[in-house]
Amino acid sequence: MRRARFGAGVLLVAGALLLVAYISAPASKGAPAVQTSGSSATGTHITISNFMFTPMALTVSPGATISVTNKDQVTHTLTATGGQFNTGGVTQNQTKTFKAPMQAGTYHYICSIHQYMMGSITVK
Repeated sequence: MRRARFGAGVLLVAGALLLVAYISAPASKGAPAVQTSGSSATGTHITISNFMFTPMALTVSPGATISVTNKDQVTHTLTATGGQFNTGGVTQNQTKTFKAPMQAGTYHYICSIHQYMMGSITVK
């Protein structure tokens, strides 16, 4: 019984964190709701911290190199839900890279270990 309550509590806290992140994100008028990280179309960086991907959404060019750094004390992954890319396990303070798909589109991803962590990459 304790485990069920604990599990429900963890899910409730995770949901609340996602809601707070969504609500506190700055609203833009007329601009796309996509944040781009990095200074060029050929390189982009995603940071994992506090069980969240930052930025949660970004736009890159086809084939761009994307770096992922984990600042949490636990291992995470950045795994496309459609199987297009997967960093595998990224441990604390480790950085891994992968290439964005060549085909334009929006690719959703999760941490396969903590599946409430999610984001998207749009290839244009």
